[in-house]
Amino acid sequence: MQDNSDQVQIPQAWDHLPFFTEDWPQISAKLANDDHQILPPAHQIFAALDACAPLACQVVILGQDPYPTPGHAHGLSFSVEPTVRPLPRSLNNIYKEMQEDLGAIPPNGDLRFWANQGVLLLNSALTVPAGEAGAHAKLGWSKLTAQVMAELDTSPRAFLLWGKHAQGFAKHLSAPHHLIIETAHPSPLSARRGFFGSRPFSRINEWLKQLGQSPINWTDPQ
Repeated sequence: MQDNSDQVQIPQAWDHLPFFTEDWPQISAKLANDDHQILPPAHQIFAALDACAPLACQVVILGQDPYPTPGHAHGLSFSVEPTVRPLPRSLNNIYKEMQEDLGAIPPNGDLRFWANQGVLLLNSALTVPAGEAGAHAKLGWSKLTAQVMAELDTSPRAFLLWGKHAQGFAKHLSAPHHLIIETAHPSPLSARRGFFGSRPFSRINEWLKQLGQSPINWTDPQ
């Protein structure tokens, strides 16, 4: 159950999206009445959107739902609290590919320094009951994902869509100027079907440089 004393803050840079008036009240009520422990903590549900306003966004990495292990998820897709060891398997595979692609990896699993550079680490469901991966996939969160994607369709951005679930949201991108990288998911079940060897990080940086934008520092939180 969400702790109502730990109130959710609607991200101001995104609060114009219809989701927040049309869908969030019903989702919020369902979370408040759920007897399960809901992850991430309430104040981190919209952390990805809080950390990356639309105008600041250069890259979108779309995940599925938060890690269902208490203490792991903090509201950004694929990211974990810096003390988490071992890393979740998908993130470990992301780092394996990054090591091959860039020759270095971050010191831990906390990816908030990516968000500070304009990387939106969004999950298509922003909550999950502890221990029940995917249980909130049909809670209504996908409407927010669709609206965020449509909002970001207005100017050139890079989209990393790993796996069929994420790729299902590509239909909300109609402008021709994006870099859209679609590969297998980094999960151990699928990473060897096209994720490994895809070199997404260097490809994004080369594309950003071609646009005259600063590349992303993927490896060093500084």
